[in-house]
Amino acid sequence: MTLTQISTYPAFLLFLYVSISASVTVTTRKPKVEVHENTNAVLSCEFKTERETNPRVEWKKRAKDVSFVYFDGEFTDSFKGRASIDGATMTLRGVTQKDSGVYQCEVTARHDKIKLGEVMVTLSVLVPPHAPSCDVPGKVVRGYSLEMHCKDKLSVPPATYSWYKDNKPLNTAPEINYSVDPKTGTLKFKSVSKSDEGQYRCEASNGVGAPKSCEGRHMRISEFELNLTLVIAVGVGAFLLLLYFILAVCLCRKGCYCCCRHKSKGDTKHRAKTSYNPPTDPIRHYRHTQSFVL
Repeated sequence: MTLTQISTYPAFLLFLYVSISASVTVTTRKPKVEVHENTNAVLSCEFKTERETNPRVEWKKRAKDVSFVYFDGEFTDSFKGRASIDGATMTLRGVTQKDSGVYQCEVTARHDKIKLGEVMVTLSVLVPPHAPSCDVPGKVVRGYSLEMHCKDKLSVPPATYSWYKDNKPLNTAPEINYSVDPKTGTLKFKSVSKSDEGQYRCEASNGVGAPKSCEGRHMRISEFELNLTLVIAVGVGAFLLLLYFILAVCLCRKGCYCCCRHKSKGDTKHRAKTSYNPPTDPIRHYRHTQSFVL
């Protein structure tokens, strides 16, 4: 290595160091933020520049489309009046489920070699359970299969469900007559019996707030038993009705036949009277056609 090479080598390292370090860096202390509904959410964004003294800070919300939250030193749309910024860290007050999503913090340093730095922060707004909708029938026939449904569409994270009969939790053992799915809230009966009669309600919980349940509803099991006397009576009645129908058809057909036969005989006599022509008298109708010489 020559003297010139030795003298230029530190200069090259210095240039390389400046090239690498002369860029804006953007970081966050908490990339995933979870807060309860109607509380404040702090979205951390910290930056460091090498040369720029007045960087440009912007916040965007990413969904199907990218929309500005903080632009040109001001908050936009629904964020006006309920958001503030300190450096690049943004605070949203009174957040709701609509505020959940992915936010992007961008810092532009025009005098740095790499002028743009960005970081993503995901905000999840937790919503406590609401009273679920419950599908409990008022009456079921004994021996039939049955499904009851329970659903809370508003809770975040999604709720899990428990069923109660007469304010006692239903067992989830596999050998019993029913099954409970805590994720979907479905209660299934293979074949309902008289012992399944009672008041049913469903409870939703997700660990965010207090569990909520729907209003209990009483389900009655109706009996469907065959009564031998009733069956015999129905059978006899059906037989008599059929017999009456057959007899009526026969009488109707016989009446029509007699009527038609009587009518046929009368028509024959009438035709005999009207169509009879007595033979002509040969003497009265004789005409002289030729002379005879005696």
